[in-house]
Amino acid sequence: MPTTAGNEIAPVVDAAHAAPFATADDYREAIARMREAAAAYYAGEDIVMDDATYDALFARVSASEAAHPEWAVADSPTEVVAAGGGVAGDVVHSTPMLSLANVFDSDELRQWAARLEKVIGRPVAGFTVEPKIDGMAIAARYVDGALVQVATRGDGTAGEDVTAQARAVAGLPGRLTRPVTVEVRGEVFMTDDDFARANELRVAHGGAPFANPRNAAAGTLRAQDRAYLAPLSFLAYAVHDLPDGEGLTHSAAMAAIAELGVTTTAQSPAGMPRCATADELVDAVTSLGALRGKLGFDIDGAVIKADAPADRDAAGSSSRAPRWATAFKFPADTRTSTLTAIEVQVGRTGVITPVAVIAPVQVGGVVVTSATLHNFDDLVRRDVRVGDTVFVRRAGEVIPEITGAKLDERAADSVAFTPPEHCPRCGGEIDRSQKRWRCTQGRACGATESLAYFAARDSMDIEGLGDKVIRALVAAGMVTDPADLYDLDVAAVAQLERLGATSAAKLIANIEGSKTQPMSRVLTGLGVRMTGRSMSRRLARHFGTMGELTGASVEQLQEVEGVGPERAATIAAELRELAPIIDKLAARGVNLVEPGVIPASERAAAAAAESGSTAEAAGGGARLPLRNEDGTPMTVVVTGSVPGLSRNEGNEAVERLGGKSSGSVSKKTQLVVVGDGAGSKAAKAEELGIRIMPADRFAALLAAHDAGDQPSLAAF
Repeated sequence: MPTTAGNEIAPVVDAAHAAPFATADDYREAIARMREAAAAYYAGEDIVMDDATYDALFARVSASEAAHPEWAVADSPTEVVAAGGGVAGDVVHSTPMLSLANVFDSDELRQWAARLEKVIGRPVAGFTVEPKIDGMAIAARYVDGALVQVATRGDGTAGEDVTAQARAVAGLPGRLTRPVTVEVRGEVFMTDDDFARANELRVAHGGAPFANPRNAAAGTLRAQDRAYLAPLSFLAYAVHDLPDGEGLTHSAAMAAIAELGVTTTAQSPAGMPRCATADELVDAVTSLGALRGKLGFDIDGAVIKADAPADRDAAGSSSRAPRWATAFKFPADTRTSTLTAIEVQVGRTGVITPVAVIAPVQVGGVVVTSATLHNFDDLVRRDVRVGDTVFVRRAGEVIPEITGAKLDERAADSVAFTPPEHCPRCGGEIDRSQKRWRCTQGRACGATESLAYFAARDSMDIEGLGDKVIRALVAAGMVTDPADLYDLDVAAVAQLERLGATSAAKLIANIEGSKTQPMSRVLTGLGVRMTGRSMSRRLARHFGTMGELTGASVEQLQEVEGVGPERAATIAAELRELAPIIDKLAARGVNLVEPGVIPASERAAAAAAESGSTAEAAGGGARLPLRNEDGTPMTVVVTGSVPGLSRNEGNEAVERLGGKSSGSVSKKTQLVVVGDGAGSKAAKAEELGIRIMPADRFAALLAAHDAGDQPSLAAF
């Protein structure tokens, strides 16, 4: 796996900068690997190479042939359909079923569009954009409206007859609405629901579960005499010999076969937008990428085609691919990695879940180190084991999942995972009556830990609520979640061992006083997974209220600095689980607003109404002293002690004043706050000529801000 200097995994595919192989032997070895992978792929067997690795090899083979033409072999994957891996059959295609060339980013897409215009010698009359479905290509022949033959793509020239298996495919009718003779081409695939059902059937009949929907679809379509019928779907992307179809654009031809009863890509949730310019193409592909995880089936890119037949005729085709079409490949949403451990986690509500720990791998443009295994029944059914090479899937902006293992690579001494007999956190009984196992103690299982975290100094800072008191409260059944703390009264607490009326009164007063803590402290105390003190402050500063935060979409969460797709999906899921507790906190009068921040929705409305409000919107709607003129946060380092503040509270204060807290001094640092006990950071600030502010002045600045003033940094 290639890596960069900062341990960040580098992009697997960089076609624009693919390096040639060092030797002809390396080049030929790569081709051999690609042929093996293509043969397994088109046969519908277990995947031996994921898409990103294959694309990377293809790019390097192409670069090698450009740099060393003498190395090129006649049946190179760059010259033949299906990389030589297609399974040829007895059904000869009326015209070859070609592959598509690939582009990997918007610049390459624009370059392709410019080349096409140059090839045809005039502006392109228009383009279409369709989802690139990860399924199995077929050609379906209708005679007088009746489906008479279905063949796989095979080697592009001839394919296998799969007519019998294809007759039950949804979207591919046995008879058209009119008695016409025509050939339809498209993809047979499995939807997410189809895939789940197919695996249920396969396992029920004694087979191993399919690793992914693409293999499931290909294997099902090619299977003969199978005891069960797994569901399949079809979307058409091309038509040949359409009556009265001469001169029709591609979009019009797709509309015509839709009227005949065949389901087309234009009828999918993604649609088939028509674009006039390269910029519109980029926008359409970007929009399709955003829909990727919401379509209900797998796509691995977008297919861009010239719409007009005259443009297609002028562009022509190579032996492998048409020049009038290309595929924009999205970052791979399925990769392989090594399963290093299976951990069992217990959620706040007592839900017990298996989680896969994997070697870091880039999936869908994000580095993934853990993935869900859903539930114990699914884990046992899939028989995934530590040490396995596993398929990691991340379709769209969702939490990654393990879909299966490469069983042929499993070590002989591997051991099947044994589900826990008792709750791994409290040792209690496990309720196995549902797919999601749950500790019978429910929220009480993890109450001690969650309450201690909620009461900690960096969270709600409830003095007197230590571990012993928390354990006593939980044991007495008086609290099971943080919101229950605000229902306690002095008389009840005073009955606990070693707590008299005076101590109980102080504790209740401290609990009551914590209601005024800012939203960021509440969020920290709730312990949302993949957040901490700093991230909680960032979320609170961005959204302003808990209502805005809990109502935010995954896309809106990603607007916060440091929140990527995986973290956003996790935060959204955690907030949904915590919703009942958050509602209880609100009902008990706990503050769920971040002071000095205008809610995100109000800022957006203000920005739309007044175009000159960029700096104010960026600053959360308040005139914050640690903001730059353009509204971005100043980078501030606090070193040494600040009067009245802990180290963490000092960093928190920086963010409350609009800045960005940093732990190290560099040229990017704009302010260093220096207090008693400051070390080398102060000296480095002087050396770099960075402004230094004494800690007492910083404390005064904070006090002025908290008093409701709008202090200027220059005044301090």
